[in-house]
Amino acid sequence: MVIYVVKPGDTLYTIGQKYGVSAEKIASDNELTQPNNLVVGQTIVVLLENKIHIVKAGESLYSIAKMHNVALDDLISANPEIEPPYSIFPGQEIVVPLKKPKLGTYEVNGFAFPNIRQDVIDKALGNLSYLSLFSYQVSETGSLTEIPDTELVTKSRSAGVAPLMVITNISEDGGFSGEITNSIFASSSAQNTLIANVLQTLKSKNYYGLVVDFEYIFPSDRDNYTGFLIKLTDALHKENYKVFVAVAPKTSGDQQGTLYEAHDYGAIGSIADKVIIMTYEWGYTYGPPLAVAPINLVKKVLDYAVTVIPSRKILMGIPNYGYDWTLPFVQGTAATVVGNVGAVDLAREKGAFIQFDETSQAPFFNYYATNGKEHVVWFEDARSINAKLNTASEYNLAGVSYWTINRNFPQAWLVQNSLYDVAKLI
Repeated sequence: MVIYVVKPGDTLYTIGQKYGVSAEKIASDNELTQPNNLVVGQTIVVLLENKIHIVKAGESLYSIAKMHNVALDDLISANPEIEPPYSIFPGQEIVVPLKKPKLGTYEVNGFAFPNIRQDVIDKALGNLSYLSLFSYQVSETGSLTEIPDTELVTKSRSAGVAPLMVITNISEDGGFSGEITNSIFASSSAQNTLIANVLQTLKSKNYYGLVVDFEYIFPSDRDNYTGFLIKLTDALHKENYKVFVAVAPKTSGDQQGTLYEAHDYGAIGSIADKVIIMTYEWGYTYGPPLAVAPINLVKKVLDYAVTVIPSRKILMGIPNYGYDWTLPFVQGTAATVVGNVGAVDLAREKGAFIQFDETSQAPFFNYYATNGKEHVVWFEDARSINAKLNTASEYNLAGVSYWTINRNFPQAWLVQNSLYDVAKLI
């Protein structure tokens, strides 16, 4: 795999010529919306096959490996007929392996809303270990809302992807509610009702396990939340269901703020089968312009997380979206959500050049709207996904979790499949 960044004057034909891959294949692999109208700074993922090198006089396997920027051991492995002392001769054909060895097998979760388009879910399932369907909302008494998930659970299992039920403390007005969780934690009856309802749904819908996504829990309920998770997990484990818990991105155990304080990383890590760390939303709807998941800040979270949670229990969050901010930023104004493919289309429409911030490892661009206002857009591309997937490997994590897969983002799957083998649990 090569992640190519479009330069002025580039076409798919000239890019393909450079790597010996047809323009049609590149366009198809990347699902380009306008293959004949590339954007400067846009990423193109080029999937490479092996190539043949014809030996010239004076060359050695070492010099050929160096010439093609491949490891000598990989070159030797690709040519098993060449035995020690590895002598070669002019005119001999040498296979140069352009596909690099994968980083390993990792678990990949994708959150999805039930209204996900059929073509999008069909493309995604082959790239997932888990499909987390968002969400069953809990009430103060332990009842659950219903979601139209039956078809997606069936489709998921047919593709060998483990379906996960998601419960949230989202209230009727759409926000996460500490009052809901406070009421549940204060009542053994409500907890028992909730656990019974969860088990009934897991069984009747044929789910593999559960994701608990309780956010903005009152800090005073920290220990109560831990106690509830113990009770819930014990009940589900007896029925052979897995329990995942989503947590806010903390950099220390005593981090202040309602989003963070009730999420006890150490306790949750000892209870849950997997912990999904929501490493995104540094750039958010009502905040100032910033990359949604700057890799330097993501790593600060992981630096802390792996000291209190077994690394192989952690799934690192990856955002599948970006934001469009009006400049200058005014507190209280809202950014607009953009898809990663849509961001490139917007840059093309506005004649913008896409830039890349090395510190955050994220792309962005500026443009002017028809009303004369300047905008800045931060989003994800193949480079930023590559950085995140390599980070998961660097920290020896169990894998990653995308929020969400409702928008198709072909380059994420191209990069992921070049780096990872995806674990299948069912």
